[in-house]
Amino acid sequence: MNDRISWLRFPWLRFLGVAWRHRLDLLLPVDGAPLPLRILLYVTSKMPAPAQPAGERLTAALLELGPVYIKFGQLLSTRPDLLSHDIVTALSTLQDSVPPIEDFDVHQFMTRSLASPWQQHFASIESKPLAAASIAQIHAAELVSGERAVIKIVRPDVHERIRSDMAELITIARWIDARFPDAYRFHLPRIAAEHEAVLLNETDMYSEARNQTTLRRNFADSNLLYVPRVFTQFTRHDVLVMERVQGIPINRISELQRHGVDLELLAHKGVETFFTQVFQHNFFHADMHPGNIFIDVTDPADPKYIALDCAIIGSLSKQDQYWLARKLVAFFNRDYALVADLFFDSGWIPPDTDREEFIRVIRAVCDPIFAKPLAEISFADFVVELFRAAGQFNMELQPQLALLQKTLLYVEGLGRQLYPQLDLWQTAQPFMERWVGEKLSPLTLLAEWFESGTQNWQTLLSLPGIVTQSQHSIRHMSAELSTQKRVIARIGTELEAVRKRRRVKRYAGVMLVALGIGLIWR
Repeated sequence: MNDRISWLRFPWLRFLGVAWRHRLDLLLPVDGAPLPLRILLYVTSKMPAPAQPAGERLTAALLELGPVYIKFGQLLSTRPDLLSHDIVTALSTLQDSVPPIEDFDVHQFMTRSLASPWQQHFASIESKPLAAASIAQIHAAELVSGERAVIKIVRPDVHERIRSDMAELITIARWIDARFPDAYRFHLPRIAAEHEAVLLNETDMYSEARNQTTLRRNFADSNLLYVPRVFTQFTRHDVLVMERVQGIPINRISELQRHGVDLELLAHKGVETFFTQVFQHNFFHADMHPGNIFIDVTDPADPKYIALDCAIIGSLSKQDQYWLARKLVAFFNRDYALVADLFFDSGWIPPDTDREEFIRVIRAVCDPIFAKPLAEISFADFVVELFRAAGQFNMELQPQLALLQKTLLYVEGLGRQLYPQLDLWQTAQPFMERWVGEKLSPLTLLAEWFESGTQNWQTLLSLPGIVTQSQHSIRHMSAELSTQKRVIARIGTELEAVRKRRRVKRYAGVMLVALGIGLIWR
């Protein structure tokens, strides 16, 4: 009875309602589905089909479900290799064409936010938004100084919607984690909770202003990426004002081609920009859907990326950065033995795993992807295959890498649209080998030792005491081990005595039975 009550309260009932209203059942594949699902899909397929195209229905469903699901739709919109063209086209509207805030007066809002008439700071503010997304909407403006600007305004109810949506997803994650034995490897509740924190942070414009300023500083005077300047004097918790820049959205390929943009160079620059952010700066833009990436075509032969919406920023610990970099280089060099050793050393694989079998499985997954153009490789399929292979060895997925994995999917999706012949691996390999070589050089390791401050020196000075204490601990452990051996030996002796007594009793019983039978037959 309790299970039934729990089932009735389960939050995916809302998903089923939305899915049915928009007839998303017609998007599900029948082949390979379990028999009950195939029967259900067969029955629903006989019902009248809606007039709206599939892409529009899916987009409408995600809009109804809320900001969390809109973000998922934005990710899907970058994957024309996974979805049909009409669905990708429809989902792309989620990048910057979400319905704007209803009954919203931007001039009154800015007056309240600045605690002074907006005309004191702005020469003009356009009432109609330039773009509207799941978290905020954008208005064009001009400062009294004559500088062109845009104003980013957070939706009034988005904070509550995110908490509501994520409460449902966290409940689902916990339900799956509690009922499916292998689900623990995916850390679904933790990933969902961390994703909630990321999305809530996206509603804080003070945080985004800091992120944007840091990213701009990291790429100052770079020919890879331009980040607009923030007018910090106007920043509030729900308002961000920044420089307005001119560029072409990255998904408008035909427009880029009309301007003569070198798409091959642009694709290579995209990969270099990603790895520079992750490994050189350890500060990467983690929301790189096409609505947030524009192209500066001032020099078509040397185009430059423009990064907008710096709300979601990722970083890695030094340890994760180190292990990830060495694993990538080992993958690029097809050194699967080293890959396996790194998985063991980093603790991502249980120590009792069969190393040779693990190497064999990694080789079977990875070998087919190399020496192929990006058009023939689906990184998403590759990740799925890796996860499936890892499941054989109880490898736990690393939640701290979730943002990085999502960003790499964005990079692949954008690269596939720009220049399908790009070899992602060949482009990244020299960068990664150079980074690992620099990080593991003796001079770098020595510099990091000195930069660590007095802590390492204190550790070094305390080594004699640590050695002495370790020797005492080892002697104590040896004594404990000897005691345990004696106890185990005594237990073994007692068990052997018990076994002997049981054998004697069995023999005596057999003899009594035999004697009884002999007496009966006399």
